[in-house]
Order: sequence, then C-alpha cells, then structure tokens
Amino acid sequence: MPATLRLSLPTADLATLRDRVRRLAEPRPGVYRMTDPQGRVLYVGKAKRIKHRLLSYFRAKYPEDKAARILHACADISWDYTPSEFAAYLAELRQIARFRPPFNHHLNRARRTLFIKVLGGPAPRVGTGGATGREDQRWYGPFSGVGRAREAVRTLNDLLGLRDCAPAMPIVFAGQMDLFAPGLRAACMRHEFGTCTGPCAGLVTEEEYRRRADTAVAFLEGRTIQPVDRVIDEMQRAAGAAEFERAARWRERFEQLEWLLAATGRARAAVAALTFVYRDPGAFGDDRAYLIRHGVVRATYPWPGTPIETEAFRGVVREELERPAPAPGPLPFQHLDEILLLMAWFRRHPEAFRRTSHLERWVA
Repeated sequence: MPATLRLSLPTADLATLRDRVRRLAEPRPGVYRMTDPQGRVLYVGKAKRIKHRLLSYFRAKYPEDKAARILHACADISWDYTPSEFAAYLAELRQIARFRPPFNHHLNRARRTLFIKVLGGPAPRVGTGGATGREDQRWYGPFSGVGRAREAVRTLNDLLGLRDCAPAMPIVFAGQMDLFAPGLRAACMRHEFGTCTGPCAGLVTEEEYRRRADTAVAFLEGRTIQPVDRVIDEMQRAAGAAEFERAARWRERFEQLEWLLAATGRARAAVAALTFVYRDPGAFGDDRAYLIRHGVVRATYPWPGTPIETEAFRGVVREELERPAPAPGPLPFQHLDEILLLMAWFRRHPEAFRRTSHLERWVA
C-alpha cells in the first residue's frame, strides 16, 4: 500500500484564531508574535498592515508553506502597533534578539552579507563569513563583492603568513617545543609554499605571529599599507629581471589588496554616514525623531512640535555629541543587525534621506 502522509493537527483552533484576528487586528504597521501552548515565542514578524499580514497565514497551504507550518505550531497570536513601517522593522529586530524564536533562525541575521572576521586566540586568523559568529571576533565590512573579498583576504593571509586552518587547530609556537613530542610538521602545504608561518608546528614565535596579525588588523582599519609595499617591491623586482609572468602574478595581488583597501574604506564611510536625526513619518501623523549615530539608533522621541519639545530634543542631541565618536575600528558585534537594517532601509528608501538633518544643526 502506498505510504499515507500524516499531517500534524494544529495546536490552536484556527477558525477561532482567524476570527479574532479579523475582528480585532487593524491595517496598521506593527510587530506580531506567535507563541506555543507554554507561551514561548515561536516567531516574530513585522508588517506594514498587521491585519492583512496575519490573515495571509490562514490562506497558506500546509505543509508546503512555511507560514502554514508556523501557524500550525502556535497556540496564540499577539501584536503591537508601531507608528510606522520603519518602527516595525526596529521592533522586530529587537524582539528577535530578545526571544530568539526558533522559526526566526534563518532571519536572525542577514546571512548573505559578507564580513571579514578576525578571530582572536593565541594565533589569530583572518577569514570571511556572514553576520554570525562569536563576540570575541572583530568584524569589518559589510562587503558586496563576495568573491573579490575572499580572494583579497586569501592574498592578505598569504603575504603575512597567517593561518587559515580550522579555529580548533592546536597551536604550538617556537620555544614551546620542549613541552611536546619532537618532529612536528605543518598540518598543510601552505608552509611549504611560503604562505604560512606554521604556528601549528612551532615554526614561528608567538611574538612574530602576533606582529603579523596586528599588521593585518591595521591594514583592514586603514592604518597601514605595509602588505602593499611588499607587493610593489616584488612586482618591480620581477619586472626589472624581465620575469613578466611573475610580475603579472604580483600585479594581481596588488589589485586585490588595492580593492580590499578601498572596500574597507567605503564600508567605514558608509557606516559613519549613517549619523543624523531622521524624521520618520508616522502612518497616522505620529512622526518620530530617531537620533542615529554610526548606524545605531541612540534615542527615539516623538517629533518635537513645540519650542519646549524642540529645546528638550536639542539637549538630547547635544548630550550625544559630547560622547566620544566611535573609534575607526571593527564594528560593534552587538549592533551588527541594527547597522545592516539601517543600511538596507535607506538603500531601499533613498527618499528617506530628505528627512534627515545633521546632528550639528540641532545644537548650532
């Protein structure tokens, strides 16, 4: 007999739940939560029109559609209205960070966005990846050219002799060999090719490896071009010896590092440019003022409409400007999602820039 597909029964009375949404929900911006019978948040979503979005769940086909699978797993739906769609985006982001709903697993971070990461530890490594990881990593970016960024990082690692092996690879620096069995060999061929200093086999001192890793960080932060200097010297030396094929290979490395230097500079400038007061028009006239600095919302207030309110908000801006500006280094891990959200919002809504004003204008 052919196998019969057994579909799980919904946790809630879907007809009653749909009727409650139809009667109570309004077509306004907001954020909603779907919870299981124990009250645990399973999913957090946002909508420009809460009523329309929630009713669409009941039209989804089970089990093909993810929306229907979420609905079958939940026992209740709750929602909060927000002044605007932008406010709904922020509320969704913060509630996902707070509840970590299982159905938001693939939405907690923009995984297709590429960052350069510097993983700490005794032998730091430089790599690329999405906006997921650990807080002890340094984050640079974001970058749009995925392939070019990976090639450039590989070139940077090769020039500085940094490892690109798994983070769990055992590290043995020179001077520690007496503690281990003799005759250790590098775990990969990169040391044989001269592109890794071999911190896995006691072939480099900790101080020397750390110096090279610090050079990589300084390059990513625009504080040195030392790896480029070496590439130029090698390229000129090969050209002077009429070794044009070798000179061409060094030319490729030069172009990769040149691109990486420019891309990291553009990424820093893009984050720093997200510094202003943004007037977000509310769906029902309840405009909000967002004080944004380096891609992070520092304060939110109703848009000041009277002289007293304006003076009070001016004080908030003045207090923010008195704080030190974020250092030109790695991105703050705890704000990565918010920075990406603001970048995406103003990229998709360029007209929103017309409703921004420089912080200095408020304190002039």
